[in-house]
Amino acid sequence: MSPEILIAIIMTVIGASTPILIAALGELVVEKSGVLNLGIEGMMLVGAIAAFAVTLTTGSHWLGVIAGIVAAMAASMIFAVLTLSLMSNQVATGLALTIFGIGLSSLIGEGYVGKTVPVFGSFFPAGLAEHPVLKLIFGHSPLVYVSVALTIAIAWFLKHSRAGLILRAVGESDHAAHSIGYPVIRVRYMAVAFGGALAGVAGAYFSLVLVPLWTEGLTAGRGWIALALVVFSSWKPWRLFLGAYLFGLVMTMELHFKAAGVTLVASEFLAALPYLATIAVLAIISWRGQEKVNAPACLGKPFRETT
Repeated sequence: MSPEILIAIIMTVIGASTPILIAALGELVVEKSGVLNLGIEGMMLVGAIAAFAVTLTTGSHWLGVIAGIVAAMAASMIFAVLTLSLMSNQVATGLALTIFGIGLSSLIGEGYVGKTVPVFGSFFPAGLAEHPVLKLIFGHSPLVYVSVALTIAIAWFLKHSRAGLILRAVGESDHAAHSIGYPVIRVRYMAVAFGGALAGVAGAYFSLVLVPLWTEGLTAGRGWIALALVVFSSWKPWRLFLGAYLFGLVMTMELHFKAAGVTLVASEFLAALPYLATIAVLAIISWRGQEKVNAPACLGKPFRETT
């Protein structure tokens, strides 16, 4: 394998892994607070169309990303009000949010089908961003570097900060946290909003970086992969980071095997492999139970604050 091909493969893997990583980091924080939000796919699509529409209108990628964040956060707040204040079932509400996001993005995006925006590429000088070797470091969208920074920040936040300790306490024992004065519902609202914001960034990555045009169902089920990745990583940020790149590698194998003319494995099987892995990982938590897979003890359980 030539160095050029190897570099191309690495660049492709990084591109495929980044939106999954960003969305999964947001869901990790949400689940650490004891909330299970299955609506990642819907929030990503809402963020993707908002980012695309604003970027197409204003010409600013950063305004597009901000719009994606705001739109996905607004969608996450629908979920938060229904589950945290009105006590609806989290699984059913999350699935409904996904359906809502798919439908809303299709409706809003109907007038944008086939339109394109400039790729949200590297902000480094062309001499670095397009260098045959240095582009491995300098040739990525700013959102790739944001994903790495988020991984470091969330790992530090959960392990070393007081706010992170409170978040984990709320997810492990909400009644005990409430009894010593921590605002469980408020903490969970903030966690859900943060998860929505990162889902918006992940959606923006799809419509501004990976595929800088709008098409219905743009995220192609990647939200479900992000959800499974949280379980796969045992709710640990650095395992999640490595897992995202592993999933990204699997997702790009089909393209590179086809390009190399490899026919030992059916391309259809390779294309389905990430989704088969997603189903397997999601089944683990049901089969083994939350305690066996290191899930937060209160994950998915409703809580009502009492005075």
